[in-house]
Amino acid sequence: MTPPYAQGTNVPLERSKAELERILIKYGATRSISGWDQGQIVIGFEMQRRQVKMSMPIPSKDDPAICMTPSGKYRRSDAQVMGEWQAAIRQRWRALVLIIKAKLEAVDAGVVTFEEEFLGQLVLPQAGGRTVSELIVPHLDNLPRALTAGRGNEQ
Repeated sequence: MTPPYAQGTNVPLERSKAELERILIKYGATRSISGWDQGQIVIGFEMQRRQVKMSMPIPSKDDPAICMTPSGKYRRSDAQVMGEWQAAIRQRWRALVLIIKAKLEAVDAGVVTFEEEFLGQLVLPQAGGRTVSELIVPHLDNLPRALTAGRGNEQ
């Protein structure tokens, strides 16, 4: 199994946030916000008259990957748990910086449109600020049936 991108990074959280802000400005964001909410990192920005919201779960300090030694036999000390938890958050911020930069570069290069690349993360104001993904993903298993309905393809 391949280890997560930037696992073991020492890049401070503040540096990742500042880098992300520079990237967003470079590609034309008109505003941005970042922080955490209910166990997740949340990034929001506005670009091309669209609002985007991306989130990534933060592991719990009780997650065995955080609080247990690699063998799983022993519990780490409180200081070790805090260190592992902070390392996991730094890793996730690095991953967010990477994915947002890659998405914006693909848009800038004309590989995809902004809407195509960020479709799942587009905020729908008429849906209470939820994203396209938040509305559609829970219904994916029913989607194929709904898409073919009325085309004579029902089975």
